[in-house]
Amino acid sequence: MTRDQFAFEDILEEAEQLGPLSMAVTHPCSEESLLGAVQAAQHGIITPILVAPLVKLQKTAAEFGVDLSPYRIIDVPHSHAAAEVSVELVNKGEAFALMKGSLHTDEFMTEVLKKQGGLRTERRLSHVFIMRVESYPRYLFITDAAINIHPDLAVKRDITQNAIDLAHLLGIAHPKVAILSAVETVNPNIQSTLDAAALCKMADRGQITGAILDGPLAFDNAISAEAARTKGIISAVAGDPDILVVPDFESGNMLGKQLCYLAAAASAGVVMGARVPIVLTSRSEDAAARLASAAVASVIGHKWAAMLQARL
Repeated sequence: MTRDQFAFEDILEEAEQLGPLSMAVTHPCSEESLLGAVQAAQHGIITPILVAPLVKLQKTAAEFGVDLSPYRIIDVPHSHAAAEVSVELVNKGEAFALMKGSLHTDEFMTEVLKKQGGLRTERRLSHVFIMRVESYPRYLFITDAAINIHPDLAVKRDITQNAIDLAHLLGIAHPKVAILSAVETVNPNIQSTLDAAALCKMADRGQITGAILDGPLAFDNAISAEAARTKGIISAVAGDPDILVVPDFESGNMLGKQLCYLAAAASAGVVMGARVPIVLTSRSEDAAARLASAAVASVIGHKWAAMLQARL
């Protein structure tokens, strides 16, 4: 992969300009998870702390020709301990972001979500895919596709606000948000249409801020202005969204993976709503996706730190 082939070049450049962010990398014991962290370090966007069983990490590094000597390593007995120690590093102020390596999401997030010693805030945590699709003119954010399985209206409010906040941090001042369902009209028998309508009214009342919302919208008229015109939909969002809020985990996960595997979309993935940004990618994601996700998290981490400093 060359820089001119990297789909997230502008975000990577911004992260490089901001400098490295200390990031705990949890159990990077596969080729892609280790190379993603190492590439991010080589680009100067993170200072990784590799938290893993040392023997297993050394074996992975030797197999794929990675020199571990530049990096801080914390030896732990197993992957669960790696997650626990990674969260502790954040709580101690030694890391300002997390990156999931080759362990299961549930195992990783259990430590993040602990009521005592975890990284919760008053906001519900949610995952955001940042997608680059050749057929779409800019980044497309999809949420939530990894954490909240059956979100109710209150959770969808947090999911939506988290994605809006991420868009702001990445330089999109007034994102357009499409609340997706199977249809574009409110149907009492389809809960996602009722939730979409309620979310839009919540935005009208200031319960969701910083964006233009519309919904329910079906995927075709959300993403295609022509499809919206054909159905007689008049909307500032239809055909021009920045953010797609999906009805549930299953639909979001399938949509994200369909874009990656059928439309050759490039993707990054981060968790918002915690005290620090969290790089959360599938174990099957390649090193380029992990580098992109690390760049996003680095930008977020630096800007959060700057905002916190400005308040002091």
